[in-house]
Parts: sequence; C-alpha cells; structure tokens
Amino acid sequence: MGDITLLIQRAREGDREALDGLFHTLYPEMRRVAHGRLRRGFPDPDLGTTALVHECYLKLRDAHRLDASDRAHFFAYAATAMRSIIVDIARAKATDRRGGNAVHVSFDDELDSADAVAADDILRVHEALQDIAALDERLARLVEMRYFGGMNDLEIASALDVTDRTVRRDWHKARLLLAAALR
Repeated sequence: MGDITLLIQRAREGDREALDGLFHTLYPEMRRVAHGRLRRGFPDPDLGTTALVHECYLKLRDAHRLDASDRAHFFAYAATAMRSIIVDIARAKATDRRGGNAVHVSFDDELDSADAVAADDILRVHEALQDIAALDERLARLVEMRYFGGMNDLEIASALDVTDRTVRRDWHKARLLLAAALR
C-alpha cells in the first residue's frame, strides 16, 4: 500500500495528522489544479492559488471525515470542495455587484477554453449542475471534476470507477445538458 493510500486511509479514520500529511504530500499537485482553475479567469484578485488550496484544506479538515479511498477519489473530493469555495465567493460577488457584466461562456470540447468566466457564469454553471445532478449524479460529478477540479479523463474514470471511454461518452452528454441548461 502506497504512502498516499495509507494517509488517506488514516485520514478517513479521523487522524488529523494524516490529513495534514496528505495535504503536505499532495500540495504541489493541489496548487497545479487550483492554478489551472483560477487561470481560466475566476474574477477574484483576492483568491489566489495558495488561498484556494488552503481554503480547500480547511473545508476538508472541518468535515471531520475524509470520504476518499485513493488518490483519484481524493482529488474528486477536493474538486467538490473547490467548487463549493468558488461558488460561495461568486455568490458573494454577485450580491455585491450592481448591474451585470456577464461574459458569455461557450461549452466546447474543453470547458477551460472560456477566456474569462465571471461570477455570474460560475453561478449559472453551479445551478446547471444541480439540475443535471437531479437527472444523473455521475454526469454532474464528471463536470465538477473536470471544470472545478481540472481532472483529465483517466483521473475522472478512476474516481468514478468507470472506463475512460465512458467518461468521454458521458462528457458528450454532459456538454449537451449544460448547453441546454445555460440557454
């Protein structure tokens, strides 16, 4: 059993030191994921890569239980935490702002091709994901992992315990549902 799997197992049992060790070990990878998400244009100069990773750690630590069984599941779990953090900040910005400066987001083969994603767009994606989750929870998780967690097809396949071909097929369905929900 690898060090990361052992740390995850101990963190699942409530060992806070194991969770700290897990974040320490995966910190560079977590920063890469957060940086990739923020680079796509999340409009908050106060939320940098380091802040997002640290907020993610605090959110997972406060949950008192890590619900992951391996590295891929951990990153899927972290994607959910990052989504929650980003959506909360986007909600705060949307309530503070007067008027609308929404930027059109196109959903092509890569969600990250959008030049600048405004807080309104993040909230629209979040609401669309809630609608999709009512239809198919796995599709919503797939979008969450790709859009908020920066995971690739193989990582998502491992986290969802499906094949990468299934992920690609589901991604096609999810894009259609997202496009319809965002119209």
